[in-house]
Amino acid sequence: MTSTVHRTCPLCEAVCGLTLTLDEGGHVTSVRGDKDDPFSKGFICPKGASLGRLDEDPDRLRRPLVREGELWREVGWDEAFAAVRAGLDQVGDRSSVAVYLGNPTAHTMAGSLYAGPLIRALGTRNVFSASTADQMPKHVSSGLMFGSPMAVPVPDLDRTDYLLMLGANPLESNGSLCTAPDFPGRLKALRRRGGRLVVVDPRRTRTAALADEHVFIRPGTDAYLLFGMVHTLFAEDLVTLGREVNGLDEVREAAKHFPPEAVARRTGVPAAVIERLARELAAARTAAVYARIGTCTAEFGTLAQWLVDVLNALTGNLDRPGGAMFAKPATESGGRRRPYATGRWRSRVRGLPEANGELPVATLADEIETPGEGRIRFLLTVAGNPVLSAPHGARLDAAFERLDFMVSVDPYLNETTRHANVILPPPRVLQSGHYDFALLGFAVRNYARYSPPLLPMDERPSESQILARLAMIASGVDGTEGDLDAFVIDETLRKATGTPGSGVEGRDVAELRAALDGRDGGERRLDLMLRLGPYGEWSGKGDLSLRKLLDHPHGLDLGPLEPRLDEVLRTASGLVELAPPQLLEDVERLRAKLEEEAPEMVLIGRRHLRSNNSWLHNVGPLVGGSNACTLQINPADVARLGLAGEAVVRSAKGQLTVPLEPTDTIMPGVVSLPHGWGHAGSAQRVAAAHAGVSVNDLTDESAVDAPSGNAVFNGVPVTISPTGVITAH
Repeated sequence: MTSTVHRTCPLCEAVCGLTLTLDEGGHVTSVRGDKDDPFSKGFICPKGASLGRLDEDPDRLRRPLVREGELWREVGWDEAFAAVRAGLDQVGDRSSVAVYLGNPTAHTMAGSLYAGPLIRALGTRNVFSASTADQMPKHVSSGLMFGSPMAVPVPDLDRTDYLLMLGANPLESNGSLCTAPDFPGRLKALRRRGGRLVVVDPRRTRTAALADEHVFIRPGTDAYLLFGMVHTLFAEDLVTLGREVNGLDEVREAAKHFPPEAVARRTGVPAAVIERLARELAAARTAAVYARIGTCTAEFGTLAQWLVDVLNALTGNLDRPGGAMFAKPATESGGRRRPYATGRWRSRVRGLPEANGELPVATLADEIETPGEGRIRFLLTVAGNPVLSAPHGARLDAAFERLDFMVSVDPYLNETTRHANVILPPPRVLQSGHYDFALLGFAVRNYARYSPPLLPMDERPSESQILARLAMIASGVDGTEGDLDAFVIDETLRKATGTPGSGVEGRDVAELRAALDGRDGGERRLDLMLRLGPYGEWSGKGDLSLRKLLDHPHGLDLGPLEPRLDEVLRTASGLVELAPPQLLEDVERLRAKLEEEAPEMVLIGRRHLRSNNSWLHNVGPLVGGSNACTLQINPADVARLGLAGEAVVRSAKGQLTVPLEPTDTIMPGVVSLPHGWGHAGSAQRVAAAHAGVSVNDLTDESAVDAPSGNAVFNGVPVTISPTGVITAH
């Protein structure tokens, strides 16, 4: 007998609904798109279709591993946690403890609910994550402009008439910091209704091929292009503000230094094109500018993200239908107004500033290798593989050997976790409940869906229980996940009942606590957040609760995005800060490099539709074909350099020999390697058979975006030569 079940796909930011068929043994026999999901409407990509294969991957760890020398031993959970406690006690000084959170933590309830308490229990400021190898520039620019790093405007895709997209390839990535299932369908619908799509990218990606216009740009120069557009808006009196802002004159003054004729030389985009794009943006009935990872992982990533929203504001498209708007997630809680700040503390070795409570992952190796008080000696990684995802991964690989103790919460023995002393594997995907706390804050339509566990737990603890147990160990107290959840619930209720004007002001905490639904602490905390949230039954504005989501297994449509900037703003002034001093300071650095000569050849990354960083390369159906580790290069460069078959790529940090993929879809002077490969010798058998090379053996950990500390992965200077040829670098 088979059963049909529904859940949200947890593999990327699109939050698509899936319909799965399970046999009597709980094995997935088919995966289809959930046609009754009001947001994704049946859309599915190859990653989602392979969820069953990932869930049952025979290389996933089932029991904890403890390393003894070069050998691994399976142990019980109590023994594994005892080993963690001993390792933490051995280090003692919490200034020598560090945490690294990988990308998948944003896709799990455990990561969203328990990572924060775990970090606080560890009592360390040495917090690193994939955010500083990805999107931190957007958080910093949003924090400085709107007062909250999570106040990220997203393009109102379903209503806009003009979309300018830079450094994003949602036909491969499914979208990022813009939660939009069936992104391709939404872009096609934009064009069908007479809208215009313009893509700016060093590659003619699948997204660019779909667009009305594709504009080639030299990697890392997006901030110059955007400033040229801002200059044009002021010079031609095209500025139309939808509301009062701070800093308009300062932005006008800064833009004077970036006329289109000057930035054209730096970007490779003709001045006439820059001016036309600005005029089109200003003339469109509704418009939005959207930029993603290609612009974030660059030397001026924060300035690029800032200028995106400067353009949205200057054209009157910020916070209006069809423009760049703010989602209203169902679990959103209010926050007090206070100025956003970075650099509240700095890294020990390089003095890099903190952002959002994190230090840049680009300095993690420094903090492990450099002697002295506070040297990192104990590392906890959760769902991350920084050896492949952080800059100069080869150095980090060697640095991990110098740790006194390392713990990894991860389902795989991989390039990073092989250094751990203890590996704690979470259960199967289908044994875990799922709610997208983070991603629904960036949705192009307000929506909520909860997926309860589809399979019963075995002897393994849930991922939430693992993280909660680690938090208890770090706190030095005996306790369970339930104790931690009870504390968080009571603290949240006390705050809510004591807040004037809240829907539960003055009510009894014990009464409210008793009313919560849920089979475990995670579900009860979700129910609490839903009830207190903007659509919740305790907010006075709706009737949303966990029970309602369970009664609607396909999800609930909560309506289109609505103007809400006044609700979102957390700046001290209560206005959009169009010219934050920290960013104007970095404009001087941008200006100083305006006349700089571009390197002859630079390296960029790229996305694959059937991949997601390093953690889907062990799924057979997803590997091969176009999902391969090749160096894309323009045929003119192949001929000029005398290349054939494969080539040696050299940077200041290393060299790799890579198969060539000549294509005119990439501009001359630019080469592209995909991210997340380099599995030679891996214990993951499919990944090892399709090992590829790690592009981050070439990237430079000393190169970061100054305001955010984000690693620079795009625009890396390289030389390309035939194999067997020795060149000086």
